[in-house]
Amino acid sequence: MLKFRLDPRTKILLLVLVTAVVLGGVGGNHMQPFVYVLSVLPAAMLLSVGKVRKAMRGMLLILMAYTAQFLLMGKIHGISGFLLLFVTGIWSRLLPGMMMGQYVMETTTVSEFIAAFERMHVPLQLTVPLSVMFRFFPTVKEEFQAINAAMKMRDIRFGGGNMVKAIEYRIVPMLSCSARIGEELSAAALSRGLCGERKRSNVCRIGFGICDRICLVFGAVCVLYGTAAAIGVIS
Repeated sequence: MLKFRLDPRTKILLLVLVTAVVLGGVGGNHMQPFVYVLSVLPAAMLLSVGKVRKAMRGMLLILMAYTAQFLLMGKIHGISGFLLLFVTGIWSRLLPGMMMGQYVMETTTVSEFIAAFERMHVPLQLTVPLSVMFRFFPTVKEEFQAINAAMKMRDIRFGGGNMVKAIEYRIVPMLSCSARIGEELSAAALSRGLCGERKRSNVCRIGFGICDRICLVFGAVCVLYGTAAAIGVIS
C-alpha cells in the first residue's frame, strides 16, 4: 500500500475545500467536475494510510448515491422522488466531508495540529479550544464503543423489546463521559502550558513536500476557478 505524508496545513486546506465545494455548493454548477474529484479524494486519502475498509465502504455509498441520482431522478415523482433526492443528496454531499474529517483526525497528532497553527500565526485563544476539540471526538467515540460493548454484554440491545432501556443506558453514560472528557482534556491542555505567554517548543517536524505542493496547486486551481465563475468570467 502506497503511503505518503501530508502537512497538517495541507490536510486542513483539503478539508475546507471538500466541505465548501461538495457540501456547501460553492461555485454552483461550474464546479461540478471539482465536486466529483473532491468526492473521491477522501477515499483516496484513507486508502493511502491503509484504511481500506472505511475507504471502500464510503466510496461505495457515494457511488450508489450518484448512480441513483443519474438513473432514477426524473423518473420517480411525488413523495418517493422527494425522499430519493433527500437521501442521495445527503449522502453524496455529507459523506465526503465526514471521510475527510476522519482522515485528518486519524493521521494528525495534537502536537502536529498545534505546530501547524503556530506556523499560521493563529492566536492561542483559537488554538487551545480547537486542540481540545481535536481530541474530544475520537475519545468520545472510544467511550461510546466501550459503553455499547458493555450494553451488549448485559443483553440490552436495540430491537429486543427493551428499546427505552437501550437508549437510556447509552445516552446517560455518554453524557456523563462527555462532560468528564471535556474537563480532562482542558486540564491536559493547561498542564502542557498551551495558555502560557512564552512560545512553546515542539519536537514534531512539519513541512511541505511534493505531495503537499500538488495538493496546494489543486486547491489554488479550485479557488481561482470558483472565483472566476462567481464573478462571471466563466459562463
